[in-house]
Amino acid sequence: MDELLSLAEQLISYDTSSEDGVHEAAGFIKGWLDSRGVQTEQGVCRGLPVITATHGDPDASTVIFHGHIDVVPGEHGQFAARVEGDRLYGRGAYDMKAALAAMMLALPTDEDPVPGVQVVLGIVSDEESEEAENRGSNYLVREPGDSGPDGASGGMGLTGDFAITGEPTNMHVGVAAKGVLALRLSVTGRAAHGSTPWLGDNAVLRAVDLFRGVESLPFARESSEFFDRPSINLGRIWGGDALNKVPDFCAIDVDIRFLPHQDPAIIRDQIAGLGPAAIETIIELPPVSGGGTDSPWIRALTAAASEHHEGPSLSVGRDGASDAISFIRAGIPAVEFGPLGDGHHGPEEWVSISSLVAYRNALRGFLVNAAETR
Repeated sequence: MDELLSLAEQLISYDTSSEDGVHEAAGFIKGWLDSRGVQTEQGVCRGLPVITATHGDPDASTVIFHGHIDVVPGEHGQFAARVEGDRLYGRGAYDMKAALAAMMLALPTDEDPVPGVQVVLGIVSDEESEEAENRGSNYLVREPGDSGPDGASGGMGLTGDFAITGEPTNMHVGVAAKGVLALRLSVTGRAAHGSTPWLGDNAVLRAVDLFRGVESLPFARESSEFFDRPSINLGRIWGGDALNKVPDFCAIDVDIRFLPHQDPAIIRDQIAGLGPAAIETIIELPPVSGGGTDSPWIRALTAAASEHHEGPSLSVGRDGASDAISFIRAGIPAVEFGPLGDGHHGPEEWVSISSLVAYRNALRGFLVNAAETR
């Protein structure tokens, strides 16, 4: 446990909400992996590092462990990990540096092999970014000779039979995740002096009313097998250029996480029906559906996970989006599976230390199960 906790604390110490921090963390990770004698490779996607580490028989079935080192911005103190009881606090502790540390230690080596399976650890640096298509996870699976959506050439050509991305799932196997539809909605008003607001039309207030309208649309009241509702968040707002002036323009960025059965085009049409507004799509990422839950890979993973917690191990829907879709679109079945914790993207993010140990053991147990059942 000491090695796992120390490695997680080291990863948390890098402020990977910045590019400098990402490069520093990637350098440490690659050096750490090289020191364990596994085969490593580093690529670059949009100037950010993408790392793979591989061990095992290339002719055997291939399992992919997948993680990201980037985090959303946090307060300075959040990059100094602290332990309180069973909890490890820090930015990225739950999402998902501690899980990545466990994956790094679960990766087989010559001294600690798992015969009958090849394991590839793929690490990206932009899971939290607003980039829609030319993402590190897409670069991982894109063939070296192919072109990305922005004309960037190449990829790492990673292939496999099953992928696990270590996003937070509280030791459940996440077989479904919401899609992402991030929209910029822009409205206009009429300027006037701040002392006579009744002579103008306040665009900021119009934008707030528009957001309330989005929350009340039919798509917002739908549910599905794994989710009781879509997620709708007002993430950013710009409006007004002087204190003493009625603002005549306002833009809001709305983060919609839609359900697997929902069509983003219909969502946009419903929003357009609310009234005059310019609608710009910032990000659109598809959901992960819950199909194929009876595969031998998922059975092997749920069997390994069930040894380390009570209750069912399957059928959890993730409110957040998932880079698992990058693998699924490349024909690689993928799920999310991560340790117990809470508070990701918040001021008191934490992961359970005992759960982290169990998570590392579950990953190793899964590899043994998978090797025996293939």
